[in-house]
Amino acid sequence: MKKSLVFMVITAMITMMVAVTGCSKTETETATDATVVVLDKSASITAFDTALESEVGVEGLETLMQCAYDCLNALPAEELSAAEIETLTYVREEEYLAHDVYQALYALYPVPVFNFISNSESLHAYAMKVLLDKYNLPDPAADHQPGVFTNTQIQQLYTDLVAFGSQSIGNALTVGATIEDVDIADLIDHLENDIDNQDLGYAIELLYKGSRNHMRAFNAHLVFRNITYTPQYISQELFDQITGSAWEIGQGFCACQCSATTSAAATFTE
Repeated sequence: MKKSLVFMVITAMITMMVAVTGCSKTETETATDATVVVLDKSASITAFDTALESEVGVEGLETLMQCAYDCLNALPAEELSAAEIETLTYVREEEYLAHDVYQALYALYPVPVFNFISNSESLHAYAMKVLLDKYNLPDPAADHQPGVFTNTQIQQLYTDLVAFGSQSIGNALTVGATIEDVDIADLIDHLENDIDNQDLGYAIELLYKGSRNHMRAFNAHLVFRNITYTPQYISQELFDQITGSAWEIGQGFCACQCSATTSAAATFTE
């Protein structure tokens, strides 16, 4: 999430506090009634939760992290530009921001989507750590504690997002969609303007694919509650394209090829 967007996100949260309406479920909704298929539109919730569990369930995380380690260290080491170093350093804590926010909201609302996606974010944060170590760069999230960040803007953003999401399940899911909205915009910008190295580019492409899937999952939960999310950072066209298309599957880091890769995200860029 770009530093220049941090305070825009906070402003968007304040706006949504007034704009989000139409929640048809109780604010204390549990995981059980969140996944029962009672309407056609709820079927996508069940499907997305199943996809998330199969991809980033706790039992599979260790394997995925080993794949990320092997993949990113097998790709050639290339000199990093200043922009790439900044990207790598910032995204490392940014991924922990998403993880920690989702875990805090999951403690309030035990809806599986928060837990599954937080697992995915922990994998993303680990991938950035692998690259920091590969290039002997300092880790801004060394000995990370939940909700505690080196970057002061990320710290404030964590506080504001959790405060907003704590008010209702609708707000919490809106926080999830907003985080993914900003992440997608930011990752596109990194891919188009900041990254040349093959290993960092490969990792960021996989983060981008993950964020698209996360957006699909959060949007399905919002739609089920008759809440319309309006994208703040990506275009409505791109949002519609992502949420209107199927879940993206693939082996990710476990299918890493140690050769130049074509962007898997090419058809989704603006």
